[in-house]
Amino acid sequence: MSGEDRSPDTAPEGAAPDETPDLYGAFPRLTDQQIAFLSGHGTRRSVAAGEAVFREGDRGTDFLVVLSGTIAITEHHGTPDERVLRVHGPGRFLGELALLQGQAAFSGAYAREAGEVLAVPVDRLRVLVARAPVLGNLILRAYLGRRALLVGAGAGFRILGSRYSPDTRRLREFAARNHLPYRWIDLEADKEAETLLRRVSVSPEDTPIVIWREHQVLRNPGNAELARLIGLSPKAGTRGHCDLLVVGSGPAGIAAAVYGSSDGLGTTLVDAFSTGGQAGTSSLIENYFGFPAGISGSELAERGVLQARMFGAQVSVPAEATSLAPHEGHYRVTFADGGETLCRTVVLATGARYRKLEVPGIERLEGSSVYYAATVYEARQCGADPVVVVGGGNSAGQASLFLAERVPRVHLLIRGSYLGSRMSRYLVDQIERHPRVTVALDTVVREVRGDDALRAVVVEHRRSGERRVLNACSLFVFIGAKPCTAWLAGALALDDRGFVLTGAEAEARAAAGVWEGQGRRCLRLETSLPGVFAAGDVRSGSVKRVTSAAGEGAMAVHHVHDHLGHTAAGLTRPSADPIPVRSPTHPLHTTGGERR
Repeated sequence: MSGEDRSPDTAPEGAAPDETPDLYGAFPRLTDQQIAFLSGHGTRRSVAAGEAVFREGDRGTDFLVVLSGTIAITEHHGTPDERVLRVHGPGRFLGELALLQGQAAFSGAYAREAGEVLAVPVDRLRVLVARAPVLGNLILRAYLGRRALLVGAGAGFRILGSRYSPDTRRLREFAARNHLPYRWIDLEADKEAETLLRRVSVSPEDTPIVIWREHQVLRNPGNAELARLIGLSPKAGTRGHCDLLVVGSGPAGIAAAVYGSSDGLGTTLVDAFSTGGQAGTSSLIENYFGFPAGISGSELAERGVLQARMFGAQVSVPAEATSLAPHEGHYRVTFADGGETLCRTVVLATGARYRKLEVPGIERLEGSSVYYAATVYEARQCGADPVVVVGGGNSAGQASLFLAERVPRVHLLIRGSYLGSRMSRYLVDQIERHPRVTVALDTVVREVRGDDALRAVVVEHRRSGERRVLNACSLFVFIGAKPCTAWLAGALALDDRGFVLTGAEAEARAAAGVWEGQGRRCLRLETSLPGVFAAGDVRSGSVKRVTSAAGEGAMAVHHVHDHLGHTAAGLTRPSADPIPVRSPTHPLHTTGGERR
């Protein structure tokens, strides 16, 4: 059984007879010149028919080019669930994002017939693609496309659990937010669930479980345990020292990591849950420059994090920061898993979370039919029933349009009297024209109905007091934001709403003696602690937009250099050489360490 569609058309010149066609640009063929260039830096090796070129779960494998023969990419090899995902012939290269990100391979590669491959060490590849940007962009775009296809095909590890289990929802959301390939097996609905549980000797009461490579079974693992299993995060206590620690991986944090690492700073990027921040929950961002057709928040984050990694940044997810304190001229940041990092400078980019709707009984429905994000993951849960979206900002507008393409009716509830008061004009125009979006102004939610899942929402018109019932299967909430700064209380100055103060306001609120002897004033994005900066939504007075957040992240690194210019200590070199990979598809790009 194959996980790819086979084209009935004649195979292109050089293709193997049963090779998977390149329908999506994810399986390009290298030119003779590109193979010759790579051959000078790799080794050729023969592969026998049936030989494992690499297996599921392998890490740090070489970048492999097929020179002759054919290679099948499979999952669950040698088991009753074995599935062929694709087949590659001469000129094709193997692997996907996991290779560049240091993750475990989500599939295996086996030779269908005897042949030869070219193996280039992945660390060497990072250097080579910087010298050959056309080749580098070809590989990066293919790997991004392959990850998307893996996610869509339900490849990777399996999560088996009940749709009503909060832990099942937690694991699925963690995988989806981090763009990890997985397949969910519904304990109540999927016929294979019982057979699979017997095979791994687990009772239904012990679910959810994660099944990885058949013989590895995790019973209700925490997010950190799952992350370590696939190489998404290092073990606790291994984050060490760095020049720049970026806490939070929304647009501001990712931009800071890209600019910091490209400038040669030893940079570590951490996040408590997943990359992307609030932007990562947006299905389509249409007003971010450089993407005229729009881009999803998760894809934008994925591209940015990959770019930071290619420059040498270390990325750790999940890693929840719990404290920040000065320590002998540096800063010590501790984490919930017991690890800690000693760093010279910090950029706080923890963003903000949407506030929860204050409606009785809503807690029991959160995760099952009440959501604070609108991505493909949430949309799949909606089925063919109407949904309700609450909020008047861009996130609510983007969610409404995204969901309207997948459900028969979207009810957009806005507390205010004007649709465009907090929403961009381009979204207002699209919403007003869309036949499946109904807007209710001056309207609030008063009641939710349903036990295990939402059945209906009771709404009230604020002026007339009139109530009505909207039948809906899901409720999406995008109301005011609350900054993620509870862990910073007492460490530095916050405003009355909990956002981080910067600049002159922060200096005025700093503890006595903190700024004496600095030889300078507090910088615009600097907090009440010298060398600690804030960028994006978490900063008091910031513009809550993706573009401005990315700009502040880049500007914060400029301030980092200003601060480090006043210190005598040398820089901590990154653990890997920073590689200036050019990426024309990402607007956060710099080249050659140049600061812009």
